[in-house]
Amino acid sequence: ETAVYKAYYNWNFIWIEAADVQFSVKKVADNRIFDLESIGTSLPKHDWFFMVRDTFRSRVDARTLLPLVYHRKTSEGGYKVDNRYQFNYSDSTVFTETYNSDDGAARDTFNLPICTFDVLSAIYYTRSLDFAKLSIDDKIPVKVLIDNEFNDLFIRYLGTEDVVTRAGVSYNCIKFSVLLVEGTVFKGGEDMFVWVTNDEKRVPIVVEAKVIIGSVKAYLTHYNP
Repeated sequence: ETAVYKAYYNWNFIWIEAADVQFSVKKVADNRIFDLESIGTSLPKHDWFFMVRDTFRSRVDARTLLPLVYHRKTSEGGYKVDNRYQFNYSDSTVFTETYNSDDGAARDTFNLPICTFDVLSAIYYTRSLDFAKLSIDDKIPVKVLIDNEFNDLFIRYLGTEDVVTRAGVSYNCIKFSVLLVEGTVFKGGEDMFVWVTNDEKRVPIVVEAKVIIGSVKAYLTHYNP
C-alpha cells in the first residue's frame, strides 16, 4: 500500500502548498511482518522558512501491529533527532538508542507496558479499529513511546462525514480527533482531526492539525492498494 499526500500551511488565512508526505507498507517474512515507512519533506521553496526532512520506519507484527523495530530520523527547523527502538516481548523491555541536537546521545532500557506503539505503528493501529462499535465522543486509549517517554494518548470518535479533496473527489469518511504530544511542530492537545474512508481500508483522506504557529492540512493525492 502507498498513500501520497500534499500538505498545506495556513499563513494569514491563506493556504500555502508546503510539503509532500508519503506512507507505504510492505509485507515481508511470508506476510507475517509489515514494514511501515513515512517520509515528509517540505517543498524546497519553503526550506528557508522551516525545513522539514522526516523519515519514520517501523517493522511490526502483521497480526497485532505491535512494533518490533522503530527508527525515526528527522530534521525540523534545524532540530535533529535520530532514535532507534528495539522491542523485546520475551522479557517485556525496549532498548533505545536516541540522539537529538539539544541533548546529544543516550542509551536506555525500559520496562515495556503491554500494547505500546511507536508513532508510526500507532497510526496504522488506529486504522484497524472497529469504529462501528463506538458511539460519538467515545475515546480509544493508545499508549505511545515518544522520545523515551510513554504517553497515554487517545483518539476520540466523532462520527461520519462526507469530505471533498482539493481535487474535487468526495468520500464518505469516519472522523476522529487525536490527542497530541507537544513537540517542535505540533502544539499538543486534542488538536488533530482525521478523516478516513468509511470502509475496510480506512484510508486517511484529510488530516488537519494546529501547529506551533498556524495550522496544517494534508489531502490524499494518490493511493495504490
